[in-house]
Amino acid sequence: MTSELNSYDVVVIGGGGAGLSAALMLGRTRRSVAVVDAGEPRNSPASGVHGFLTREGMNPLDLVTAGRADVQVYGGVIVPGTAVDVASTDNPHDRFRTTLDDGTVLLSRRLLLTTGLTDVLPDIPGLHERWGQEVLHCPFCHGWEVRDQHIGILGTGAMSVHQALLFRQWSSSITLLLNDTVEPTEEEWEHLAARGVTVVDGSVSRVLNQNDGGTLSGVELTGGRVVPLQALVVAPRFVANSGIFAGLGLAPVQHPMGVGEHLAVDDMGATGVDGVWAAGNVANLMLQVLPSAASGSMAAMAINNDLMAEELQQDLAAHRESSTATPSSGAAHSSAAVISSADSSSAAAPRDSRMGAEVS
Repeated sequence: MTSELNSYDVVVIGGGGAGLSAALMLGRTRRSVAVVDAGEPRNSPASGVHGFLTREGMNPLDLVTAGRADVQVYGGVIVPGTAVDVASTDNPHDRFRTTLDDGTVLLSRRLLLTTGLTDVLPDIPGLHERWGQEVLHCPFCHGWEVRDQHIGILGTGAMSVHQALLFRQWSSSITLLLNDTVEPTEEEWEHLAARGVTVVDGSVSRVLNQNDGGTLSGVELTGGRVVPLQALVVAPRFVANSGIFAGLGLAPVQHPMGVGEHLAVDDMGATGVDGVWAAGNVANLMLQVLPSAASGSMAAMAINNDLMAEELQQDLAAHRESSTATPSSGAAHSSAAVISSADSSSAAAPRDSRMGAEVS
């Protein structure tokens, strides 16, 4: 049975950078907020977070631990577990019902979805085992760590040529493995030659590791040829973790670059379902940790303003009912603070509530 303590202003589903950043902001606006977190961040295989100012190289799990502590300072509740069902209710206050895998039920006025995405990798033996280590995809996240090494680019689609050209900034030894998948255009062949990228034909049959479990040592092609490498770049398919939100009427859409699917949102993270926002990789497949956290903050401000607008309407209705029941002989604005004309020059100008709080 759901207790009153399980009712919140906002339930955030997903406890990564976006979700925790949003919960922090919501806590600071004095909103009650719960963060549902399964404890399995997408970047957990990586040894460190990069490009995050003041947190450069920090272990991803340590970053989550620090983020949870920040949220709890402002009264945010971290709820361990996995959301298995999300639905709308008929209650005008507790509009959403989130059910966890252990049967816990959380009710909320608003929902923020920060469930991230899943990296779908090619089914090549040995590849998954080194994912997040020597097998990587983002040069801005991990390029520095593999600088000046022998780097292979596993052909998976149209983006592979771009990856080869881009990683050339970090190393002069780049090998594009066509993998019976990539067919460069005439212009792309010229670009590859100009950048000194080696191109290898043939399908990759497996990824080789030193001593059967150590660091990556290369790839083996069908037919037995071995290409020595120290790092391997692959473009996974990005799939938003959005399946449980289908009951809300939310369905993922294809990314315009053809790299996967995500939930469509507006500039502040609002989805097409009233009362539901999304932030981080579930809404934007390309975000690193820092901009993902920023998107969570922006969504939190929008959610707070939406709640404030709802509360204003409720207060107005109560105020008008009270005013009608007990007419006053005074001015119509007697219950509100009034700034005299003498003080009007020092009054603050109204702010567009849609933009939320200023960021300092």
